[in-house]
Amino acid sequence: MPIQQSDVLYTAVATAENGRDGRVATDDGRLDVVVNPPKEMGGNGAGTNPEQLFAAGYSACFQGALGVVARQEGADVSGSTVTAKVGIGKNEDGFGIIVEISAHIPNVGEAAARDLVEKAHQVCPYSKATRGNITVTLACE
Repeated sequence: MPIQQSDVLYTAVATAENGRDGRVATDDGRLDVVVNPPKEMGGNGAGTNPEQLFAAGYSACFQGALGVVARQEGADVSGSTVTAKVGIGKNEDGFGIIVEISAHIPNVGEAAARDLVEKAHQVCPYSKATRGNITVTLACE
């Protein structure tokens, strides 16, 4: 269910110059990076790229959702990590992305870890935003 503007607690603002081959910066100056296409896409690969930025945001958000779910379930997720792999490739509309989320949760069994990851996927705002739009696969290490 979408939130209303009146429910917004925080808004991140970033501005890009020259698209995938330029610069992206936030209005508060905390993030200011050069972006370049990766070598695999014909670029020089000297800077970061939108897929890396999306992977960083998604993994951090998913880790937060995992913590919320773990607290509700009484599970210990200390020492856990979440890795997001974001791939980009051609599709019928031009280009699209695909995501793989992998969680390492050392203090719970495999079945419990899978359950926590599935539940985190239901509450993570990034997962909600991408649901039905891109393929997201989940894995536990």
